[in-house]
Amino acid sequence: MSISVVILAAGQGTRMKSGTPKVLHKISGKPMLFHAIDAAKDVSDDITVVLYHQAERIQKEIEKVYKGIHFHMQDAEQFPGTGGAMKGIEAKHDKVLILNGDMPLVTKDSLHALIEGEADINMSVIHLDSPCGYGRVVILDGKVHEIVEEKDCIPAQKEIKTVNAGVYCVKKALLERYIPALSNDNAQAEYYLTDIIKMAVHENKTVHPVMVQEEEFKGVNSKLDLAHAEEIMQTRIRTEWMKAGVTMHLPQTIYIDCRAAFIGECILESGVSIQGESRIIASHIKTHSVIENSYIENSDVGPMGRVRPDSTLIDTHIGNFVEVKKSTLTGVKAGHLAYIGDASIDEGSNIGAGVITCNYDGKNKYKTRIGKNVFVGSDTQLVAPVTVEDDVIIAAGTTVNKNIARGELAISRVPMKIVKNFFYKFFRIESDEHKGVK
Repeated sequence: MSISVVILAAGQGTRMKSGTPKVLHKISGKPMLFHAIDAAKDVSDDITVVLYHQAERIQKEIEKVYKGIHFHMQDAEQFPGTGGAMKGIEAKHDKVLILNGDMPLVTKDSLHALIEGEADINMSVIHLDSPCGYGRVVILDGKVHEIVEEKDCIPAQKEIKTVNAGVYCVKKALLERYIPALSNDNAQAEYYLTDIIKMAVHENKTVHPVMVQEEEFKGVNSKLDLAHAEEIMQTRIRTEWMKAGVTMHLPQTIYIDCRAAFIGECILESGVSIQGESRIIASHIKTHSVIENSYIENSDVGPMGRVRPDSTLIDTHIGNFVEVKKSTLTGVKAGHLAYIGDASIDEGSNIGAGVITCNYDGKNKYKTRIGKNVFVGSDTQLVAPVTVEDDVIIAAGTTVNKNIARGELAISRVPMKIVKNFFYKFFRIESDEHKGVK
């Protein structure tokens, strides 16, 4: 790969109104900057991320996921602006693709289009039916002639529908000459990357316009932009998985993390949320269920079930209002109203309504182990750490606080007491049938 990529991610993002750096706000489960990095990795082995605001925090997050990324700290005090961000960068290859870290929707196909050809500069442009507010890109004989800010446009130029999308592929030799020559003699006292277009045109260099889709080159500058980008990304994700054979009921109500994956014939009903690096294999996730970073195979969950992180369900039925957390269930039925946390349950076992594993004592969490063919009656509490061996019956209402051996019955109940006519005494009711009851 003979392209270097520079991703600009130094801005403060004040319009996000958040303590989180703008480029770390997530789109479909992944920071928006990471989407740009993923697209860049498809075209380059030399990627530099330019940082300034909360640089250390952003760099640490990147290094948790990616290896081999270079970092450049912008001297924003001395050299503010997009042009200033490029000062001092050393690229490996003869062409440099300059991206923005707040463009999470850009695709690898668009990047490939931008790096092709022999032009001195490939410049992304967008056709807008209503370009009001944008600088116009003047194109003559198939080449970019100039960029004119709207306030400087003559009436004829205001009719131009092409605007700058903000991504460029530039020959390294030109960057090495143009970036040091940039001036901040403007109203904002900033160094603008767009000035390299003016320099190139002045030297009769070829600036080739590459028409791109507005959707892909949307910048995310506010929480409203973030929500719009999420909608677009979710539509893409759902579309690809439906093409791959996943059935979705009311797909517009379903959320799928960009890191999730489906294998085999899967069904997602309305309101389902699939989060994290979940793997769903030949399973049915029913209405309003949530799967978080878990593995589900040949199973059904819900409606309104919740599978929390680090859980594995194989050949298992999880019904409504059942919560599973950090547990492995194989061949298990848990029909309704149960909490299964830090547990392993083997095939043929049945978990009744109201069953809970008491896995936390306020300081530490403990494991519950349930073997094969165990019947756990309703309203049972399993106080971990505890082991229930195979072929056990636990009677309804039992508190299990010690291990149970194979084949045994566990039962703990307070004897029931019946007080005759207590209702009438309590409410001081006297009726024809209960006259004289006091």
